Amino acid sequence: MAPLAVSIGDPAGIGPEIIVESWARRSEEGLAPFFVVGGANVLAAAAAGRGLALAVEPIEDPAQASDVFGRALPVLGQEDITATVGRPDEPGAALALHSLAEATRCVLLGSAAGVVTAPVAKAQLSAVGFEHPGQTEFLAEVCGKDTEQAVMMLAGPSLRAVPLTVHCALSEVSGRLSQPLIERRARIVAAALQTDFGIATPRIAVCGLNPHAGEGGRFGTEEARIIAPAIETLRGEGLDVTGPHPADALFTPRARQTYDAALAMYHDQALVPLKALDFDEGVNVTLGLPIVRTSPDHGTAFDIAGKNLADPGAMIAAIRMASEIAANRAAHG
Repeated sequence: MAPLAVSIGDPAGIGPEIIVESWARRSEEGLAPFFVVGGANVLAAAAAGRGLALAVEPIEDPAQASDVFGRALPVLGQEDITATVGRPDEPGAALALHSLAEATRCVLLGSAAGVVTAPVAKAQLSAVGFEHPGQTEFLAEVCGKDTEQAVMMLAGPSLRAVPLTVHCALSEVSGRLSQPLIERRARIVAAALQTDFGIATPRIAVCGLNPHAGEGGRFGTEEARIIAPAIETLRGEGLDVTGPHPADALFTPRARQTYDAALAMYHDQALVPLKALDFDEGVNVTLGLPIVRTSPDHGTAFDIAGKNLADPGAMIAAIRMASEIAANRAAHG
């Protein structure tokens, strides 16, 4: 299998240090080979700050990464800056954008098995011409997909959860929910659970929107008007979909044994339980794209960058999951 491509993220954040820490733990964590696009000096400085004996070795072709990986961290390309940790700036954002674009290009060309994206600062990226709400929307566009086809799943050892609505005010959620939206996202999730996670017959649990899943209409009607009809349609297609479930009971240990992924109605309904359960191992996986993309489920953390406080667990998990998904897709054909 081809190596993974890792984008460096914002060089002023914790991305570089969790990348170098992941490489340092490559053997004990059993990580597949990966290379980073750009930022050799940034990565070397991050390693020094963590007290790691790490060599950075330039490569000219992704195919060289596997041979280099055992002795040094392979870095593709000469783009670099001198970053000040905790203080994002436009040169750093430009490096982050270049790294993201080039890493994605490597996957599209088949020279990388997947892309793992380190955290970026969206406000900084917009200052250098990035016009997308986030990295997911950028990836959808370069893959020639509508953004509605790119579905964000948060995955950890304890839970997989998909928010139907993402970055919008809570007051807007009800108006954005629709039966077609639920059906479309559920189909994408079911297909991805098969091809990406190797689950032959996926089980999907759908949250209600309101307390007690509406309590028979006493606390809201979205369950009866929108959610339940969508579930009925999906079940009619042969999918194992249940709900609408009261969200306050769906994430208990016993309940989590009954499904493979939860479909949540809004951002925090999915991310609160995921982060409570698996904060240091949570992975953001983009479903519905022709390429493999994962990312640690946390931000740039400028406030702790360079202080040797950042836990690399989520980055390690993202690298491992990307290689597992790539292998599952190859086996699935």
